[in-house]
Amino acid sequence: MKDSSYHILRVGIAITFLWIGLLIFKEPAFWGGMLEPWAAGLVPVPLEQAMIGTAILDLTIGLALLLDLYVWLAALIGSIHLIIVLTTTGITPITVRDIGLLTGTFALLYPDAKSWWIKQFKG
Repeated sequence: MKDSSYHILRVGIAITFLWIGLLIFKEPAFWGGMLEPWAAGLVPVPLEQAMIGTAILDLTIGLALLLDLYVWLAALIGSIHLIIVLTTTGITPITVRDIGLLTGTFALLYPDAKSWWIKQFKG
């Protein structure tokens, strides 16, 4: 059984992913403008479309975390997503928030992933 701090962290990160997903849907061009020019040049679709895809990803991660469904998978995808965000946006005032979210997703990933791996090896 997980303690209450795990659930508080899970719900807090879920709300953050849901909130940012809604904000990106509202203004995809604004959020796309935060990409470094080299990263924006790598996007194979129009930037606004890519940002709408990012919003859907954020909302999906947030919903899974909020509903306590596949938390380790949502945390893994969220961690990878945040690493990409940190890499492609550079150092900004928002970087501090993203680092905090990244460490939170790592914390959520650990207990579930650990128990999953143990189950795999115990058969």
